[in-house]
Amino acid sequence: MIALDTDVLVRYIVGDDAEQSAIASELIESECRTDAPGFVALIVLCELVWVLDRGYGYGRGAIAGVLRKLLAATELRVENPELSWQALNEYERGRADFADFAIGLCGKAAKADVTCTFDRKTEGSALFRVLLPAKA
Repeated sequence: MIALDTDVLVRYIVGDDAEQSAIASELIESECRTDAPGFVALIVLCELVWVLDRGYGYGRGAIAGVLRKLLAATELRVENPELSWQALNEYERGRADFADFAIGLCGKAAKADVTCTFDRKTEGSALFRVLLPAKA
């Protein structure tokens, strides 16, 4: 089994660098198989979402589609797949980043009541308590 870093997945998905994209495609298509899936860490998914959003201007729907394909691929084994699917579902419904939902779900899995944050994009999610300044 091999593990895949974010940059390899980006080259495979985006195909923006001909040489590196060809290498990434060859690697993934030859070494990631159902009987020997490539490993994708949860942090790699978080980085991938950030890069696709900020670096390539992908919208939430396109990013969610990429994540769905990665999570469903039998040639890949994603770290903590149940949590990853839950984070994707929260990401599709919410306003916060995929990484924020992964963090909140990791907290929940660790038996935390909520994850405290200053990020107002998490408002409305039961996973978070948004910390607000006291009113004068």
